Amino acid sequence: MVSEKSDLVKDKNNNTVKLKICGMKSNSLEVAALQPDYLGFIFWEPSKRYFEGATPTVPDGIQKIGVFVDATVEEVVDKIRTYDLQGVQLHGQESAAYCEELRASAVGHKVTIIKVFSIKGAFDFGQLQLFEAVCDYYLFDTKGKLPGGNGYAFDWSVLSNYPSTKPYFLSGGIGLEEVASLQAFLKRPEAQYCHAIDVNSRFESEPGLKEVEKLLEFKRVLEI
Repeated sequence: MVSEKSDLVKDKNNNTVKLKICGMKSNSLEVAALQPDYLGFIFWEPSKRYFEGATPTVPDGIQKIGVFVDATVEEVVDKIRTYDLQGVQLHGQESAAYCEELRASAVGHKVTIIKVFSIKGAFDFGQLQLFEAVCDYYLFDTKGKLPGGNGYAFDWSVLSNYPSTKPYFLSGGIGLEEVASLQAFLKRPEAQYCHAIDVNSRFESEPGLKEVEKLLEFKRVLEI
């Protein structure tokens, strides 16, 4: 267990880097009480963390993010309205045109769009260009058998080639053991646009059941 605080983690604008806790299912209210910046609810049925039921009433300042994999625009908009989502995270092969259509279809809802790109080894950042004008954030995750929740990290040094100024979420197998590595990474030039840290499976005792004490320790040490 980590016991010593790191220096305060900040982004390029000297703002504290934000925290997203994904895979809400079994103890969402306990996790919400930690007041992360984002809570992720997975609406992809094959996931062990597939969310059903009513989303919890969360404190002001927490954004509820719906996670989707190649769902139709109609399905996503229905979930936005049903669960009062403030954002969507697109984990599949959704195109730039899809993002445009989604934003236009979510009438009456100001929705943050996060487009996910999975990395294993080298990565072609040229594919980001199509999405520059149609999404609000990128999320970089580890490429594995499943779209997210694979429990291991990619090589963050790949992001030294990041060509954009769009803020991004850093995801993929991040746990308490990565605190020192995170602190070092977030001081590097390629991390200047890192908006938030996204955590999930490394803080679970079983899929969807979060270990609140570990999350609290993570927040305490990184002061996020």
